[in-house]
Amino acid sequence: MTPPDHRATPDLGTGPRAAAAVHRAEFPVRTEEDLLEARHAVRAATQEMGFGLVDQTRVVTAASELVRNAYIHGGGGTLVVERLSRPKGSGLRLTVSDSGPGIPDVEAALADGFSTGAGLGHGLGGARRLMHEFAIECPPGGGTTVSVTRWTAG
Repeated sequence: MTPPDHRATPDLGTGPRAAAAVHRAEFPVRTEEDLLEARHAVRAATQEMGFGLVDQTRVVTAASELVRNAYIHGGGGTLVVERLSRPKGSGLRLTVSDSGPGIPDVEAALADGFSTGAGLGHGLGGARRLMHEFAIECPPGGGTTVSVTRWTAG
């Protein structure tokens, strides 16, 4: 996956912030029921990892916004949930991918109030604010992949 010019994908490979995925699960995002399943799976992962209630809510909210965007704007897709481990704590990385038309103007889409649908236009930017790390890829020809990570205190 090649990151676009204006966004950097977090490097988790070396240094004091190096992290390794210790558990990975993939969920389809094709129906309204899949959206609920994704929320429940992310909530369970945050609880099992020891996130506090506020951080659980942040992560679940970000997941909900991203999978709903993939469902509505991308025609469905996948959610990958990865539990990460590093020397000073653990984290949860969510990667949502779809094969839709892509996002023509990523910067505009990240601004509050921007929407190409019936929503309020806070989803993508809100997900970015709720998480510690955010990366988005919209290659020419369509499709969108958003990866977000939240770390536990540790």
